[in-house]
Amino acid sequence: MNESLLISIIIVNYNSGELLTDCVESIKRSKYKNMEIIVVDNASHDGSQKKCIDKFPNVNLIESKKNLGYCEGNNVGIKSAKGKFIVILNPDTTVDPNWIDELLTAFQQYGEGLYQPKLLSMSDKNIISNTGNMIHVFGFGFARDRGEIDKNQRNSIEHIGYASGTCLFTSVEVMEKIGFFDPFLFLYHDDLDLGWRAAKIGIKSYYVPKSIVYHVESYLLKWSAKKFFWLERNRQYCLRIHYSRRTYWKMWYSLAMVNLLVWVFYLSKGFVSSKIKADLDIIKNRKKIASRFLDLEEERIVTDTDLIKSYPDAIFVPENVFGSTSIKLFNSILKHLSKHAKKSILHK
Repeated sequence: MNESLLISIIIVNYNSGELLTDCVESIKRSKYKNMEIIVVDNASHDGSQKKCIDKFPNVNLIESKKNLGYCEGNNVGIKSAKGKFIVILNPDTTVDPNWIDELLTAFQQYGEGLYQPKLLSMSDKNIISNTGNMIHVFGFGFARDRGEIDKNQRNSIEHIGYASGTCLFTSVEVMEKIGFFDPFLFLYHDDLDLGWRAAKIGIKSYYVPKSIVYHVESYLLKWSAKKFFWLERNRQYCLRIHYSRRTYWKMWYSLAMVNLLVWVFYLSKGFVSSKIKADLDIIKNRKKIASRFLDLEEERIVTDTDLIKSYPDAIFVPENVFGSTSIKLFNSILKHLSKHAKKSILHK
């Protein structure tokens, strides 16, 4: 592998404890050596950033006086990067020594795009965490094959819905074309939005199975009311800024039914206040959303109809969030509504 290309690895840290130093230590064991590590600390109060810099003094630590969120934290890191290529990496990960080589090789083979590795569970390295993120027509994003035993069942590079923000590889030039992360999202669905924006201007996302990264998952918010707020608010935001007005109105009935379904889900979890807050925040920011929509529509070169053809009709929901029986019922209804929405959109 030609190591003449500098690669900048950006880690946004917020109270990640020992996970951060473990992550950096694994990066140091990478076979690819021409890299810089940038840690953007979002005003952590657990001292994790100090412990990291004490152990690895050549890490570039950027300390923010306030929590900028995952999106703007990454933007700060990208703008300070010296490399032609960048990796967005979560602190709750460790990496296989060949991870960079495989991602760079894939980029050189397939060209401009967003690339992600195979993500395996940190606690059980035979269990898949993610073999590519997928976009659902109603704005849900989910990890393919999560929880399944890794049998190398997806062993070739392939086009996916969007690359996971847990570990995302691309060039600075591609990020500039897409427009970096959207600070309004703050955290969650940031990678879905990035991949959706990329797809609309003809930049694809890819899964690279020979690149391996191990992931703890949800070390911070886990399945909390706050997390459900961000997921729902940002899902609605993405729907409003990414679909054309024609598409949005063609699927209004299905969207209304899904909204009812989401209300039932949030009620069952005791997170009604999170749903109400999410809805109110969308209303509050309707002018910002309208402006963002117009900006993105001007840049679009790929139509909604071309994109949604590959969207799956069902989604993955972890059993610790929704019981197996409820998941089956949820997906049964969702499949029906998804097919109805797609039929409405694709009908000339």
